[in-house]
Amino acid sequence: MRALITAASALALAALLPAAASAQTANTGTTFYGTLGYADSSTDHLNLGTIQGRVGARFGQYFGVEGELGAGVTNDKTTVNGVDIKAKIQHQEAIYGVGFLPLSPQFDLLARIGYGETRAKASASAFGVADSTSGDSWNYGVGGQYRFDDKNGVRADYTREEYTGSNGGAANVYALSYVRKF
Repeated sequence: MRALITAASALALAALLPAAASAQTANTGTTFYGTLGYADSSTDHLNLGTIQGRVGARFGQYFGVEGELGAGVTNDKTTVNGVDIKAKIQHQEAIYGVGFLPLSPQFDLLARIGYGETRAKASASAFGVADSTSGDSWNYGVGGQYRFDDKNGVRADYTREEYTGSNGGAANVYALSYVRKF
């Protein structure tokens, strides 16, 4: 999976390099940024939290790519057929293409689409059983970011993760992050 994400990242960057070159000639340049924040991932029966980091490149005013990593920090319980199940996200990774719509010098709306993987752990303590599973997902979402100055800001976004394969299902992810432009 990591090889797939790395290959997709390389292809996305290669496809966007001509756009980056033309954006530089338009005097808008390429900028790099990072975010660090908290994300709440909710499914039908669970709310799981992660600390999430992103690194991205913005090519001109309107387009960019970003990679995302997350590590689980909260767990939740649900009951399946009368058995209590405790679950926690172990880690997540994803790659996105991002579209930006600047509404003012300090505020942007954004939309993103990408592909990711989530690994989670579930345990049934009554039976002493624990297992890990992973799922690949197509992700899409929207958000906004506000810059306090030229380098610092905040970002709020929503992402829908649609899981593929036999795992199926979906998650709604709400995130709030600090943004730093490099």
